[in-house]
Amino acid sequence: MNEFNYEIDSAIFQDFPEYCRGVVVFKGLNNTQASSELSQLFRAAETELRARVTGNPAEYSTIAAWRDAYRKFGARPADFRSSIEALTRRVVKPDQLPEINPLVDIGNLISLRYVLPAGVHPIGARSKNIMLRKTQSGDQFLAESNQEPESINAGEIVLASDHRVLTRRWTWRQAADTRTEKQTDCVFFDVDGLAPIDQDTVQKAMDDLIELVQRFCGGVYIGHAVLSAAQPKVTFHLD
Repeated sequence: MNEFNYEIDSAIFQDFPEYCRGVVVFKGLNNTQASSELSQLFRAAETELRARVTGNPAEYSTIAAWRDAYRKFGARPADFRSSIEALTRRVVKPDQLPEINPLVDIGNLISLRYVLPAGVHPIGARSKNIMLRKTQSGDQFLAESNQEPESINAGEIVLASDHRVLTRRWTWRQAADTRTEKQTDCVFFDVDGLAPIDQDTVQKAMDDLIELVQRFCGGVYIGHAVLSAAQPKVTFHLD
């Protein structure tokens, strides 16, 4: 059976007991069609974020929570910014974020609307068993496609498939070999909830995401789950 398994290790919840992560899975997508409507929604989300975050982004509640979490696992937030802080700082400069492809743009749009980390990864033969966990001996991360994989220090929170690290420092940076390209047709999205973001907000963000993906990329919605200490893993059937 063609299964996609996703799990959050219990050690994550020992340090962050209220943390949750939404996971949404799709297949049969068309990621090639640019849309003026999606572009307008993207720009509107930037405008709304600028109105919402008027001071130092580091002090905005949902961004400050990630800075505290990064400190807890040993990453200086001034050096390694969570994805939502990096996006927010670019938008409030103000800059326009680049439009990359519909799936990536939808992930960024959701991040801006809800001021939380959201990202998309392709599902392939090498990424059928996924775990959010702390680093293990042998973990490697491909920062750039023309470089050798990097080894990673112990204690860092990573998203991994076996010893292949897909994202470093929780929400900081995706590997070069897990980027969503125009030809990508099967993906999973992550939507992160770290207090003050709660499970209800994560669910609303996922509902929004599902509607956007179906509207702009078609395909088949496989399912979703909100993973937490009470439900740390899920299996999706891709057949």
